[in-house]
Amino acid sequence: MAYVKKIPVDLDCPLRLTMSLIESKWKSCILDELRSGEPMRPSEMHKCLPEAAPRVLDIQLKEMVGDGLVEKTIYPELPPRSEYRITELGKSLLPIIDLMLQWGSEHYSIFEKKYGSG
Repeated sequence: MAYVKKIPVDLDCPLRLTMSLIESKWKSCILDELRSGEPMRPSEMHKCLPEAAPRVLDIQLKEMVGDGLVEKTIYPELPPRSEYRITELGKSLLPIIDLMLQWGSEHYSIFEKKYGSG
């Protein structure tokens, strides 16, 4: 059974529409990992984002495929092999992610105070 949002997305607000695609904790990170255009297998994605539970990454990748941000290719082999690749729509979100990366770097001291130095 697929997850259904309890609060509908506000179609009159472009900010909320954009957030509806990348608001989950790992979706921006997934797009950033796929930005080179090279396909990644799920196990490679899990290695790149070890803090994320594999089940959560799998769910978010599935949602991103459904939203058209990422495409999944399944190879008819035994055992089956799958790969994910960023789409043109997904690439169109990279400038937003780049600005988020820049902002995080410029305001690092905020996070150092909040979370400590490690």
